[in-house]
Amino acid sequence: MLFSDSLPQLWLSYAALSCVVLVTGYLGVRLLPLLPRLVLVGVVAGALWMVAPFTLPLLQPGETYSGLAPAIVVMAVGVLQHDGSQVFGALPLLLLGSALGAGVGVLAWRKLRRRGGDDDRSGGRGGRSREGASARTRGDAATGAGERGKGNGRREPVVG
Repeated sequence: MLFSDSLPQLWLSYAALSCVVLVTGYLGVRLLPLLPRLVLVGVVAGALWMVAPFTLPLLQPGETYSGLAPAIVVMAVGVLQHDGSQVFGALPLLLLGSALGAGVGVLAWRKLRRRGGDDDRSGGRGGRSREGASARTRGDAATGAGERGKGNGRREPVVG
């Protein structure tokens, strides 16, 4: 069963919390343009999701426990334990994960720009929707059929 063992539950919890961190981080840097925002979120995602091997000594002399953990956790534990071998083993993987995440962010930006860029060059949906909205408001103002409070745009008062 999935939850009978603690390691799958730990990885599932880590994945859920890292997704929460990424979504809130993305929403937190909305003031940035799209490219730096996607690259920054990609760097953080790569740092959070890159795994690294580790070894920990057990209580019995000469015995160790080996496994995989997020590289950022392995590096943090290595720094706290003053274990240079773990730090220098996890640091390149952490940097590699960050670089891969930045690359994925740039690829996502290029894909989004290509999809949105075609519309911008040809006049795009934005221009058509604005023209359609202004035609609707003009028609509503002329016929008096517009509804108040709908937020369809600014309506000029009509005298008479």
